[in-house]
Amino acid sequence: MINTLVRCPGMYCGRNLLPTGNWSQCEACPRGFRSNESSACVPCEDFPMFYDWLYLGFMALLALVLHWFCIDMVAMRRNITKEVVALHLSALVEIVGASLITLQLTEPIGSFNITSCKARRLSDWYTLLHNPSPDYEKTLHCTQEAVYPLYTMVFIFYALGIVLMLLIRPLIAKKFLPKQGKFSIYAALYFFPILAMLHAIGGGLIYYSFPYITIILSVLSNAAHFAFKLNQSMKSLVISSISDIRNVVVILGHWLLHGYGVTAVATLRGLSVHPAMLTLVPLPALFYILTARFTDPNKLHAE
Repeated sequence: MINTLVRCPGMYCGRNLLPTGNWSQCEACPRGFRSNESSACVPCEDFPMFYDWLYLGFMALLALVLHWFCIDMVAMRRNITKEVVALHLSALVEIVGASLITLQLTEPIGSFNITSCKARRLSDWYTLLHNPSPDYEKTLHCTQEAVYPLYTMVFIFYALGIVLMLLIRPLIAKKFLPKQGKFSIYAALYFFPILAMLHAIGGGLIYYSFPYITIILSVLSNAAHFAFKLNQSMKSLVISSISDIRNVVVILGHWLLHGYGVTAVATLRGLSVHPAMLTLVPLPALFYILTARFTDPNKLHAE
């Protein structure tokens, strides 16, 4: 204990104010606190930026898209049937419910607003790697959640997503798809731990790169969707894209994801989202349709 506040070594070690009026030794700040420039542990009282909300939304969308993908894969239906729609709606209810409950459980509890500590740099996500060793002797363990609560609330969301799925999905699957529906539950029990592991290891990297990940995945998924069409002529691709309800839903989903990524990139770069940016959303689909005839293997001849 010391009487006056003295700065601690390292970027994340701090001192807590004790009831006696003295300051503690340099240590990790409690959850919901972060050390300031003077190494005093102060409560996280910032409000998330729009980019932070986009990041949280991306983590929820990622789980939802994986749910829908697995449902489509196990259902093996070429058309949108009421059975498949029921499972899709079940996944949507599970993800939305898990998101709302997570917000309710995060400080301030019972509110849809959250207080946070602003993420200033990539190292804020990896305080474990920045424990200082003064004079190369004893290491000060100051690992903490410097980006409170953006790191832990994702794990809470995943846990709640699994719980709600196990409570809701079996009932829906038993009624609409007794055989295939259960496999979508098994798939989720695999990909949720994988998502949690990826977040634990690469949370900071995902935070700063998810806009580009969203755009790249939406473009690749859009190309894969069109590539599975047997008839690659421009006329057939256009007609199937507007006449088949399933194709319309898939293409609109790609456009929404692409627009989400464009908005996130603009926010990350500190740019205001101009409506002209959203004109880029249909570009990948139009580019594929216009250039598909040039990639027909039957027209490629070895010289």
